[in-house]
Amino acid sequence: MYSLLLAVIYLVFISLGLPDSLLGAGWPAIYPELNIPVSYMGFVSMTISCGTVISSLLSDKLTHRFGTRTVTSVSIFLTVVALFGFSFSARFWTLIVFAIPYGLGAGAIDAALNNYIALHYQAKHMSWLHCFWGVGTIVSPFIMGYAVTNASWRDGYRIVGFIQLAIAVIMLLSLPLWKGNRNADEAQRQKSVGLIGALKIKGVPFLLLGFFSYCAAEATTMYWASTYFVEVKKLSAEQAANLASLFYIGLTAGRFISGFITERFGDRKMIVIGTCILACGILLLSLPVDAYAFAIAAFIVIGLGCAPIYPCIIHSTPNNFGAENSGAIIGIQMASAYLGTTAIPPLFGLIGKTIGFSAMPVYLLIFVILMITMTELTFHITKKNHATFKGRS
Repeated sequence: MYSLLLAVIYLVFISLGLPDSLLGAGWPAIYPELNIPVSYMGFVSMTISCGTVISSLLSDKLTHRFGTRTVTSVSIFLTVVALFGFSFSARFWTLIVFAIPYGLGAGAIDAALNNYIALHYQAKHMSWLHCFWGVGTIVSPFIMGYAVTNASWRDGYRIVGFIQLAIAVIMLLSLPLWKGNRNADEAQRQKSVGLIGALKIKGVPFLLLGFFSYCAAEATTMYWASTYFVEVKKLSAEQAANLASLFYIGLTAGRFISGFITERFGDRKMIVIGTCILACGILLLSLPVDAYAFAIAAFIVIGLGCAPIYPCIIHSTPNNFGAENSGAIIGIQMASAYLGTTAIPPLFGLIGKTIGFSAMPVYLLIFVILMITMTELTFHITKKNHATFKGRS
């Protein structure tokens, strides 16, 4: 039963990744058809992120009342509705409308599942599960590239919608498997510190700012990689849609590798290693050369660097702040992450439209530096808190 449940969770993580890369991959074909400016993708991503912020903040409360399995099932079905809604959208405002369930579904499932895994599974599973999220993000751009080349971007959303629907049905059939850890979940939820209490814990504000910065850099790369190839490297929308998957390929491969070494190095060292690789990728992207082969390599390296950061920050939360606090803190973490994806990629869209999309490397580097500074402060504070607690006991 344990292994079967884990297999279902891996599948659910694919469903988490499927919708995330569709918008960026399809946008070069979407905005001309709808006759809107290229920067309007920022408004769509902002709406999605607002929904995720709201549902992330409510996740601890929803999980307390309904349980992880119910929250996960409903969330997947919300994304199914959103994907099919996108596929039938003929006006910009309908994209905005369906972006709401798109975000609400993503935020709730993200916070609930990440906390569940951080509490019940080893760090290697956190990396490999997020690797499967990467599988979803890799598959989607190829589906969109195929759809744009042979039919329409709308078919890309429909194909992914049907895949998501199949996963939702499997999730429903697996509901009895979740009873194994139900008592442990209820015990943890009864001790939950709550959102306000979580914000008062030393180190949490630094953690939130660090996570905000990381997700800002990741989302900017995710949403604008395809447009970068079109605007800076002068490739076609069809070529760019396929090349947009390069970042996700690096991300997924990196998380697969991380699963084998995370237990050896620990969460903190893995975050530092990832940051160094990420910085190398950004520097490669900044090279003043016309050949797009360097950009291809750069996005793969950036993905490799990003790979361990997200899962290791999440997995370290119960150890840093206590299992009884992790549900509330991870919910706020998800909210801060989506605030980063709400404000930062749209801002880059405006910057790119004004001074050029070639400014991406500098833009990314700013947030990477902020991220590693804040996460290191978090580990320093929590390590000091643990030492103080041991000294008193």
